[in-house]
Amino acid sequence: MIKQVELKGKVVAAVRVRGRVNVRTSIEETMKRLNLKAPNNCTIIMVNDQYLGMLKKCANHIAYGEIDEPTLAKLVKKYALEIDPNAALAGKADISTLKEEMPLRLHPPKHGYDPIKKHFSQGGSLGYMGKDINKLITRMV
Repeated sequence: MIKQVELKGKVVAAVRVRGRVNVRTSIEETMKRLNLKAPNNCTIIMVNDQYLGMLKKCANHIAYGEIDEPTLAKLVKKYALEIDPNAALAGKADISTLKEEMPLRLHPPKHGYDPIKKHFSQGGSLGYMGKDINKLITRMV
């Protein structure tokens, strides 16, 4: 289980893993607010209390974790985003300028997902992945 203070103020990438069928309306609305409208969509956010609650609520449908500089640089290069990855991770650049570009539509991961009905701690692809989200995103770019 993650602690609330662990993610506050960090740059986090969230990827929608599961589809849109048979999803509760409240969770679907939360994922819409996170700009995760379809499977394989990715969004980058600076976590505060509100976003942390949204991530925990949708943990059965998304994978999320702290993004590192090389992975963010790949996304910036692929989508021609106007942000410096180093400054964004250091908190000097404003992540909210990326909201017009979100969601980033990625390919399905090479060699597929791990089981999408299990959490990461159980060997699956859902929930908090920590630094391993970078491996997933690298397989999807």
